[in-house]
Amino acid sequence: MHIPESLQELADSEAVQFLKRPKTVARIFTGVFSLIVFSSLLTDGYQNKTESPQLRCVLNSNSTACSFAVAASFLAFLTCLVFLALDAHEVRIAGTRFKTAFQLLDFILAILWVGISFVGFCFLANQWQHSPPKQFLLGNSSAKAAITFTFFSILAWIAQAYLAFRDLQNDAPVPYKRSLDEGGVVLTTLSPPSATSPVNTPVTGPNSLSYSSSALSPYLATPKAPRLAMMPDS
Repeated sequence: MHIPESLQELADSEAVQFLKRPKTVARIFTGVFSLIVFSSLLTDGYQNKTESPQLRCVLNSNSTACSFAVAASFLAFLTCLVFLALDAHEVRIAGTRFKTAFQLLDFILAILWVGISFVGFCFLANQWQHSPPKQFLLGNSSAKAAITFTFFSILAWIAQAYLAFRDLQNDAPVPYKRSLDEGGVVLTTLSPPSATSPVNTPVTGPNSLSYSSSALSPYLATPKAPRLAMMPDS
């Protein structure tokens, strides 16, 4: 294991550069918000009344609200961990065909979690608004924390969706490039011969009947004018 010798070397290390990336920061914040939501509801989100030992959700005694918030935030936390691990190995998949698919999946999941977080925030806030003020002795702070950090999760997922969309725009598809040999063949076939290029004369044998124009004698190539003969006087 390499130990950095100075603060500058530590700042220039790959781990620190990875943690300073905007996408990594957004994923860390989203994971922390999701962790706060489901941990607060798991610890103090279920309370019992003084007259009954049965545990009930502090959000208007609606177990669906607590279950939805715990399950959604836990899955969001796992999603952040998985994509953090994939981002750490992004160099290995940078040159493969899976990079575009990975970025597209990142963008789609971020948009999906924006919608889920927004629905969860509205649902939890509505149930907390209809909850009796002194129904449970404990759990009020946990409910408020879950609602608050669910709202923060919406902003964090929006940031992740924006960063994923920007990566999709920057990752333009590589156009198809012909090889040098193929390009040379195409150019030679399609381009007309220039006036300065030498004329390739066909190789003929001794019994061949084909002749090149350059091999003809100038006397045969140029027609002669008829001569006038003088007739002797009779």
